[in-house]
Amino acid sequence: MLTAYCMKTKEKNVPMHKAVITKTSRGTFMAKGEDENGNKMSAIVGKERALQAIKDGVAEKGFED
Repeated sequence: MLTAYCMKTKEKNVPMHKAVITKTSRGTFMAKGEDENGNKMSAIVGKERALQAIKDGVAEKGFED
């Protein structure tokens, strides 16, 4: 499960739903999604964690290799 900081509610480690893993222009992986209330969230994740989330079906792949 991917978690992130919710800027709107100021809560830490909020579970992320509808997560999509993207890659920045510098090669960093980011997870973008929503919390249970529909508030948008994003978090920078490491390569291993990003690929594991895609493999486990927790997140969708939003980049090309």
